[in-house]
Amino acid sequence: MSRNEAEAIERELSPPFSVVRPPKLKVPLVFNSPHSGRVYPRAFLASSKLDPLTLRRSEDAYVDELFNFATALGTPLLHAHFPRAYLDVNREPYELDPVLFRDGLPHYANTQSVRVVGGLGTIARIVSETEEIYREPLSVEAALERIHRLYVPYHEALVALLVEAKREFGLAVLIDCHSMPSSTRTDRRTTRPDFVLGDRFGTSCSSELTRLAAHALESLGYGVALNKPYAGGYITEHYGRPHKAQHVLQIEINRALYMDESTFEKSPRFEEIRETLESVIRALIPGIPDLTVPRAAAE
Repeated sequence: MSRNEAEAIERELSPPFSVVRPPKLKVPLVFNSPHSGRVYPRAFLASSKLDPLTLRRSEDAYVDELFNFATALGTPLLHAHFPRAYLDVNREPYELDPVLFRDGLPHYANTQSVRVVGGLGTIARIVSETEEIYREPLSVEAALERIHRLYVPYHEALVALLVEAKREFGLAVLIDCHSMPSSTRTDRRTTRPDFVLGDRFGTSCSSELTRLAAHALESLGYGVALNKPYAGGYITEHYGRPHKAQHVLQIEINRALYMDESTFEKSPRFEEIRETLESVIRALIPGIPDLTVPRAAAE
């Protein structure tokens, strides 16, 4: 199974992600779209009890395209080709669900995190809140192949981009780009705001950065929430180190703004939302040089 997994990755997910770079770096921004991948390996589809459209419900569809203005601003964009349902890089590397595997997990696996218990570990057990993905339990070797060949190099690439920004400008600002369903499956009557900004309740980036982003969106007439229901995942938590001049802000976009959630077709407003996001990022750029390391941390 491990060999089959490796062959499938090499055959269908090569390269597993892209780093789209500008000719020259102009600002210390890095954009990351970890969940917009839409290349579903054939063996994965065959192992699932779900149809392809249902599997896509965990996908941040087209988010990489919504942020494709990044290079025009002089910043890089990292985005996955593999889907979140296959491997989720916005988790710890070994958040593994014992229920999902037919053999014992390695001792270093985190089997008790809230995300694992909810079925949304590094190798997800469910999509769309309740739908079980797999027909049969997986081998641990197959999971480790995905982690070794996809997760590890993805995070190596992300770290390299942050290091490059800090070397060039003295600080780095990561914009972690996501989308969210317009409502929960359990309560269709409660709709979510247009955007949710996540900064781990003020710990992953300067509060001024979050405030500027919220103000820019609200001034354009959009509804904005802070940290609820999405405060930021592993990437926001792990890489957000404001005291070390490394800031991470997560942006969640309501999918109903730019696509038909039932058919995955882009809506007529797609380009408008892309332009909105570019406008918001341009509004942030003048304030970025002021995101300095606090004096107490520098001493």
